Amino acid sequence: MSSQLSAIELLKLGDEGRKKPFLNQYWSYIMGVAFGLGTGVFMNFGTRRPVMSGIQKHVIATVGWCGLLTYVQKYRDDYLAEKDAVFRHYIELHSEDFPVPERKKIADILEPWVPIR
Repeated sequence: MSSQLSAIELLKLGDEGRKKPFLNQYWSYIMGVAFGLGTGVFMNFGTRRPVMSGIQKHVIATVGWCGLLTYVQKYRDDYLAEKDAVFRHYIELHSEDFPVPERKKIADILEPWVPIR
């Protein structure tokens, strides 16, 4: 279906009926927990303490990493939304440069195959 749409129609499709995969939704929290615990363990290992001692370090590092990675994800989403808006605006202004692609069959695209033995 999408092969018959023009460029502006493809950009205007949006996210209707689409759901983000699980890892795309929660990657910042998963990585924040992993990096936070890893930071606490690394700090304790470097100071020759038991790796899980001083649990407050692990909690603070986990909260810090989760916050940082969530901010990065929000910044990335905003950047990509602005980029899409610029593309959409350009295509609306210069629609003659983006014709609707003609529909082709796979048989027309592929070259004939001749086995060489």
